Amino acid sequence: MNRWGKILLVSALVAVVGMAFRVSWNALRDVASAIGADNTAAKLYPFVVDGLMALALIAALVLIGKDRTFALRVLGTYTLASLVLNYVHGLVPALHGASVDWGRLADWDPANYALVLLATSLPVGSIYFGSDLVAKVLHHRPTPTPAPIANMEESTEIVRNQSMADLAESTPAPIIVAPWRMPDPVTVDFLKSALPFKPVQAIDPTPVTAPAKRAVAATSTRPRGATGTVPDAARSARPKRTPAQLLDEARTVTTGWPDAKVTAEGIRREVHTSPANARMLRDALLTERAAAVGTP
Repeated sequence: MNRWGKILLVSALVAVVGMAFRVSWNALRDVASAIGADNTAAKLYPFVVDGLMALALIAALVLIGKDRTFALRVLGTYTLASLVLNYVHGLVPALHGASVDWGRLADWDPANYALVLLATSLPVGSIYFGSDLVAKVLHHRPTPTPAPIANMEESTEIVRNQSMADLAESTPAPIIVAPWRMPDPVTVDFLKSALPFKPVQAIDPTPVTAPAKRAVAATSTRPRGATGTVPDAARSARPKRTPAQLLDEARTVTTGWPDAKVTAEGIRREVHTSPANARMLRDALLTERAAAVGTP
């Protein structure tokens, strides 16, 4: 809505509120006269009630939070009070001609007491609530709003038309490393002059007589593979036994053994041979024993 539309809307609202106030002013003036107000006080009484309603409405538009809730409650309370008094003015025709007795707004006494209390307490409430609302409005600090950017549409259009880089971030500048200078070499003559004492002269090495030669294992400069031949020095000094010798030793060891005890593991431990030879010896011994049992 443009500016002139808003002005017309506010003007129409002010006109409607003014006419409504004129209608309510007549009823509130008669009620004020009925509760003992003089002519001047009766004319000002409508401003006390309906005027505070307008003040509470303005305060509700300005304040926020709990203060705004308080202003809305004051507005609702005085609106309800004005409605009740206008309703009573319509029910009691005697109020129209100011012929009603003072302090008499209803025939039923409890209702009359309540209406008189309501009518007489509204001016006092206007003083209290009106002062409180004005103080809240004066001490209110509105939240600062960001200033509008001038020529926002034009700036947006300029940014939109600008060419953007493909990368999200610009390529960092190359890092230039300063060259590192090597220290100057120090000569031997400089060290000699810097030393506080005279360097010790080099002593010629005394020739050492080689000890008597002893038998060592032959070495080879060529690297030997992991599965190469075991050198003679690393071999056991015990001579290699023939199968016949192994069989003779096995017969001697197992002479008193029963057949159940003649096993490859037992023969291997006693004869100190390989597992394969131990199995061969076991089979040979068992065969000989079986042949000896079968011979008459």
